[in-house]
Amino acid sequence: MDGEVYVKASDVVKTLGGSGNYRAEENDFTYASGSRVTEVVKKVSPSIVGIIGKPMSGSQASSDNRFNLAHGTGIIVKSDGLIVTNAHVVEDMKQIIVVTSEGKQYAGKTIHLDEESDLAVVQIDAKNLSAATFAKSSNVEVGELVVAIGTPITFALRNSVTYGVISGTDRSLHSTYRLLQTDAAINPGNSGGALVNLQGEVIGINSLKLSAAGIDGLGFAIPSDTVQYILDQFVKYGKVKRPALGLEVEESWAAVVGLPTDEPLKVSRVDPHTSAADAGIKEGDVLYSVNNSNVKTLVDLNELLKQYLPGDKVTLTLQSNGDIIQKEITLLDATQTQ
Repeated sequence: MDGEVYVKASDVVKTLGGSGNYRAEENDFTYASGSRVTEVVKKVSPSIVGIIGKPMSGSQASSDNRFNLAHGTGIIVKSDGLIVTNAHVVEDMKQIIVVTSEGKQYAGKTIHLDEESDLAVVQIDAKNLSAATFAKSSNVEVGELVVAIGTPITFALRNSVTYGVISGTDRSLHSTYRLLQTDAAINPGNSGGALVNLQGEVIGINSLKLSAAGIDGLGFAIPSDTVQYILDQFVKYGKVKRPALGLEVEESWAAVVGLPTDEPLKVSRVDPHTSAADAGIKEGDVLYSVNNSNVKTLVDLNELLKQYLPGDKVTLTLQSNGDIIQKEITLLDATQTQ
């Protein structure tokens, strides 16, 4: 209008943070700037806890020094004291103590643990805690600004904040499921902490960091969609009921080294006495899709199988002896194939 550009005041506040006040009688809008990151930290920090305990193995475990402790971070997911963290944080920890952002201490107990996803649940006896809000990680975009909150290096640095961007959204890094990559600083002890968007929603749980000479700004987080999947399995079944095809597949060379590829998966082994074996699937067959969803990598396959449970039937599209065929199989419990 008249060469000027107008934007909604609410959009300014949403994007830049701060606060605004519109006075209709004077047709005037007053804006007070504020740090978006500061607001996010204030919103999320009450949901972040420190986890500390005595290691049960290794050199620290054999020491009588009471200062030899292991620690990590957790996120409150339910107000009655349910906390999610990394499996590697608590799987080798006894005498767990959970410390809230306010400094209150609670005895903790690991009630669920899944090494495959590197996720675990710790329970404390508490009420009216501030539970975090989780976003759908499928909506996360490369370049999106994020905040990491955790307990790096030492417990004295509890609830430390770092800031960065999403560097990648489809990383595998030898993991079962997809990972988010970020350049927000993630150090030992940040494991189990939150990766948060600028709406104050958890989009991932910080899980690991590649650290070596010349490498920096390379952190990874378990996406919130995977976190919710594992939590739902824990609540419904008390464990993760992970399905399996009853056969082993291998990726193409291009997929292994991270190159874009349309090459399908190749069957390297068929477990005997399984539905796959009964269907006549054999070593050397090529797997194109599961229920018409294409799979090119092991992570593709694992992500797809999150939709199913052991006992469900799926149709595999394969190439066998030069022919395209379809075989219906019954999914197994993955623990039965190990």
